[in-house]
Amino acid sequence: MFLGLGALLIFTGVLLAFSIIGVLTSERRAVGRSVAAVQAINSAPKELTTEIDVSFTDRVIAPFSERLVGIGRTMIRADTAEKIRHRLDVAGNPPAWDVNRIIGTKVLAMAVVGVMGLLFMVSRESSFAQVLLGTGAGGAFGYVLPNILLRNAGTKREELMRNSLPDAIDLLTISVEAGLGFDAAVSRVAKNTDGPLSQEFSRLLQEMQLGVGRAEAMRAMGERTTLAELRSFCLAMVQADSLGIPISRVLRIQSSESRVKRRQRAEEKAQKVPVKILFPLIFFILPCLFIVIMGPVVLQLGPLLSR
Repeated sequence: MFLGLGALLIFTGVLLAFSIIGVLTSERRAVGRSVAAVQAINSAPKELTTEIDVSFTDRVIAPFSERLVGIGRTMIRADTAEKIRHRLDVAGNPPAWDVNRIIGTKVLAMAVVGVMGLLFMVSRESSFAQVLLGTGAGGAFGYVLPNILLRNAGTKREELMRNSLPDAIDLLTISVEAGLGFDAAVSRVAKNTDGPLSQEFSRLLQEMQLGVGRAEAMRAMGERTTLAELRSFCLAMVQADSLGIPISRVLRIQSSESRVKRRQRAEEKAQKVPVKILFPLIFFILPCLFIVIMGPVVLQLGPLLSR
């Protein structure tokens, strides 16, 4: 018995020793392989290290975005891309916004908002028809959400342009009447004004400096916006250039018309104030006045009426 137990212990000890030696040897080999890999990467050519050092955005997000754009291209109509491009021009072509990104965002928003609608309807234990309706409504809202944001950005930009257009035309008129050429007058307007209208005049000046004709540049400026006043100004300048009418006379007429239109818009907004203030007056202001005026009277008459 003792001999057998001793042999078993010796066998176990030898087995443990070999196991420990094997583990240490494998760990050393793994460490050696890791060190060799690091050294190989450091000594690799620049082309290979460039491929290895690609960021997460380029490796994952960019292919995923391209996949979304491909799905979106199959869903939209043929003229939708051109409409999105026109809306981007109206919005001033915000940085990092382009047609492909808008299309990919539409698909992503449709999926995300649709899943949110699905989870919301399932959490309420709705029927299958209600779940299907909620998911479809959420997906549809997500699909049109980028269009809403883009249209909102364009509306805000055109409102700023509408407010600054009369002053810009006045400065342009004074510059031309002072003896400056049209290009120099446009440059002065672009430098001395700010906001989206200054950006449009800067782009107009750049196009004319690149060799585009004045009529074509003004026509392109009018096509980049839906603002009626700016389109009318561009059309008048194109007609003056084609018919040979003095630019100073046209600018003077456009300046007076823009002033009249701005005054008319101010009068229109002033006429809308009584209608807009009617409902807040009835539901919020008058009840507070009644409480302040009639409240003490009611409190004083209460004990007298209770006798």
